[in-house]
Amino acid sequence: MEIIDYSLIAGAYLLGSLSSAIIVCKLAGLPDPRGTGSGNPGATNVLRLGSKKAAVVTLLGDMLKGLLPVLLAVALQVNPLVLGLVGFAAFVGHLYPVFFRFRGGKGVATLLGVLFGFNLWVGLATAATWLFIAKGLKISSLSALVAMALAPVYVWLILGPVWELVIATAAMAVLSFWRHRSNIARLVKGEESLIGKN
Repeated sequence: MEIIDYSLIAGAYLLGSLSSAIIVCKLAGLPDPRGTGSGNPGATNVLRLGSKKAAVVTLLGDMLKGLLPVLLAVALQVNPLVLGLVGFAAFVGHLYPVFFRFRGGKGVATLLGVLFGFNLWVGLATAATWLFIAKGLKISSLSALVAMALAPVYVWLILGPVWELVIATAAMAVLSFWRHRSNIARLVKGEESLIGKN
């Protein structure tokens, strides 16, 4: 890899480290999401704080953190390995942000942004999966888990065996599953909250 490749990866991590939820809540005069609700700095928890507008802005911000560095890497025509690493770096930045003591979110929106950067149809397929499950079952975490589990499959089906991107997507999905372990435990017990409810 060349210096530009390393710069793209480092820049993606730093951009990913900007926590949309924390920044938006501070600007909107809302409580720090890390100390309220689920304690997760993400759009779903911001919604629990009672502001749909702030939740939407948080969601878009988290998606853009994944989308923009990947689109830049695509524009610079980097190879698939570097492209996968750029997306992965932005995602890890969201999970473990250097600017917020490495306490980040669960990565769903940022992963979705990365996937849209990889390919429009991959992003749409993943988003449609989330929306379909969410509309039917009203459980955000379950919708996210199903969508993330299928994301590497969508990458393979739509882009073919571009294994660097398939593996990068699978690695992001595994990490986000790990960050959702408390949600998974509640799902098993039938105690997970519905969308729009505490």
